[in-house]
Amino acid sequence: WLILQYMSGFGNEHVSEDPRCPGALPEGQNNPQVCPYGLYAEQLSGSAFTCPRPTNRRSWLYRILPSVCHKPFQPLREGHLTHSWDEVEPDPNQLRWKPFEIPKAPQDKLDFVSGLHTLCGAGEPRGRHGIAVHIFVCNTSMLDRCLYNSDGDFLIVPQQGKLLITTEFGKMLVEPNEICVIQQGMRFSVEVFGETRGYILEVYGAHFELPDLGPIGANGLANPRDFLVPVAWYEDRQVPGGYTVISKYQGKLFAAQQDFSPFNVVAWHGNYTPYKYHLENFMVINSVAFDHADPSIFTVLTAKSTRPGVALADFVIFPPRWGVANNTFRPPYYHRNCMSEFMGLIKGHYEAKEEGFQPGGASLHSMMTPHGPDADCFEKASKAKLEPERVAEGTMAFMFESSLSMAVTKWGLRTSNRLDKNYYKCWEPLKSHFNPKCK
Repeated sequence: WLILQYMSGFGNEHVSEDPRCPGALPEGQNNPQVCPYGLYAEQLSGSAFTCPRPTNRRSWLYRILPSVCHKPFQPLREGHLTHSWDEVEPDPNQLRWKPFEIPKAPQDKLDFVSGLHTLCGAGEPRGRHGIAVHIFVCNTSMLDRCLYNSDGDFLIVPQQGKLLITTEFGKMLVEPNEICVIQQGMRFSVEVFGETRGYILEVYGAHFELPDLGPIGANGLANPRDFLVPVAWYEDRQVPGGYTVISKYQGKLFAAQQDFSPFNVVAWHGNYTPYKYHLENFMVINSVAFDHADPSIFTVLTAKSTRPGVALADFVIFPPRWGVANNTFRPPYYHRNCMSEFMGLIKGHYEAKEEGFQPGGASLHSMMTPHGPDADCFEKASKAKLEPERVAEGTMAFMFESSLSMAVTKWGLRTSNRLDKNYYKCWEPLKSHFNPKCK
């Protein structure tokens, strides 16, 4: 496998130039009259110019030709990508999906873009406030095609198959149990190596950041140094047959043609970059006395809303850890939540639903929809001897949690044909243990 280099640090000011062109970065200024090697200077802004310094994000790219050199954009068929949340009637039920099917390559070739399927979401990109959850299934690489998202950020969670992602900032190899974030406006192309599947959390109007730690203190959860940023890499490649640049704009896809590769950035500097993170590096915090700490202790990244303490979207994981709480029902408790909870499974068996919730599948427990352990889990955990035990060994489940009330698409409820219509039955065997004479 290709050995790639990275720089570390979340939100750092990074500097990188392709070693084939030493000195490609201008010294002492961003936009000289003539750039080294005859390059063009181009700024990519991820925030308003006037944002406070802690939230101001931008990078300067030094490229062989600027991004503006393309033919006009034309509409491109979206397939199952949408942000129309009124296709079907709302459904407040507990929803669970079987693993989403990956098409077999010879019969149906899908790359990362054509394999995008919107499952649920809320809000809309024109108002710069909202989210969407997409499933991607693909079996072929993007060839002379790249995508950029004008609407928001993509947090990509591969579940099966490696992704070799080429960006304007360099290359990243992202494997299952890793995540990556491609921020608004960044052009990228995805190479795959067989049948590939995963999940995407898209946010409009906010960028992902590390959650505040509060009483936890200075260290813990996802540490900034474990986030990796690609190093500069360029190709000076002409594409006479046409290179297709795809823009996701106001929820729809548009394609423009150009005759050169967009990955022609020889050097760059700034703090607005793509990045990746390995979930095994997460420092788990847990209760060591009794009861549960809230699942917010498992937050890797958050996209804040305008209300303090309320997330537009959180990315939360449930990694392997020790359970030691005394006199405590250790699996997740029964819950009704003012937030929406979408869950996926990368590998293993989720502790509260060992049957039915499978890697590559998903569940959605909408606002105030009750959920919790199935009957088997409740009975076992209620009688278990409470000793220190490894929880979720060999497993990685995650949650996209949002303060928005998400609607499910027609594809999610019908067309995908993956909805488990028997999900509700896992709670039917729950029985009353009430005895008014036994305190």
